[in-house]
Amino acid sequence: MQISRPHSLLAGLSPETFMRRYWHKRPLLVRQALHHRPDLPTRDQLFALAARPDVESRLVRRTERGWQLRQGPMSRRALPPLSRSDWTLLVQGVDLHHEGAHRLLQAFRFVPDARLDDLMISYASDGGGVGPHFDSYDVFLLQVHGRRRWRIGRLADDRLLEGVPLRILANFRAEEEHVLEPGDMLYLPPRWAHDGVAEGECMTASIGFRAPRREELLREVLVRELEGRETESDGVLYRDPQQPATATPARMPQALQDFAVQAVQSLLRDRRALECALGEYLSEPKQGVWFEPGPGGDLSQGLRLDRRTRMLYDRHHVFINGEAFRAAGADARLMRRLADRRELDAAAWRLASDEAKALLMQWAEDGWLHPLGPAST
Repeated sequence: MQISRPHSLLAGLSPETFMRRYWHKRPLLVRQALHHRPDLPTRDQLFALAARPDVESRLVRRTERGWQLRQGPMSRRALPPLSRSDWTLLVQGVDLHHEGAHRLLQAFRFVPDARLDDLMISYASDGGGVGPHFDSYDVFLLQVHGRRRWRIGRLADDRLLEGVPLRILANFRAEEEHVLEPGDMLYLPPRWAHDGVAEGECMTASIGFRAPRREELLREVLVRELEGRETESDGVLYRDPQQPATATPARMPQALQDFAVQAVQSLLRDRRALECALGEYLSEPKQGVWFEPGPGGDLSQGLRLDRRTRMLYDRHHVFINGEAFRAAGADARLMRRLADRRELDAAAWRLASDEAKALLMQWAEDGWLHPLGPAST
């Protein structure tokens, strides 16, 4: 992607300019971000996805008794009639199951893959929505079909309604109002309150981003680092040959406290190991994703990553689907190219070392990548 060139998705701004002026800072309304209907699931295909146990879906209804939420999977019969107003079906991670949705998500890779989460599609009948709310992450709201009226505003009060199954703001105040037509898109930074209501039948695609909490990263990274150390234990046990007899047996020994602090400090000093653990965590496939092992096939004509595969890299490692591999030299450059472009052509394959080819073939057998050819749907 040419990040310095104008991008139609960003109102003619270059990705560089958008990230500098708008990302995490202020909303952006883009009229006709897409000039053609994207290749996304139809209404019936979306309903079929919602019926699958491996797909996360939710049904939101607003009735005289208030807001109602139901978790999927749910069959078509479980959904309200199309003629009934005030209901919304949300299907998460559509990019994992539909090639067109996966391709659309790739258009937003001017943001690092470690931050890019998924593409959700919401189908709504007339009046459907999920109430005024805010997200803790950035989001692009792309209108696919029909019209949706969005009211947005800075979050002045984050208190939520009590006794409802949704995170609905108790005191929402809109500053702007926009009606999105097919092809229009609205970008919102984190913690911008918004309320979208369908005007007639409509479908909206939401491109969301990962915003892990510091505590989450701390837990995941340290757990992985400790698990790695268990397999390579230094065998150091606490010893106290100078411990005198004590008349206060319940008091913690200062030497034992120092031993524990030194152990933690030793862990934190190994920055490369912590970076490796972070890469493993961030490259883990989405929950519920599994790969079907196969014969692998002939990769000599090129290869492409499976759309469910997550691949990242840092200065010393390549990460793929939760696993880390040391990489250096020409093979490292090749693997980084694969991660950035998500495919390698025949010329790149010929340049790979025997070790790199063997690793790629193993990934193909695991179902993580496939011979280059027509993408599956």
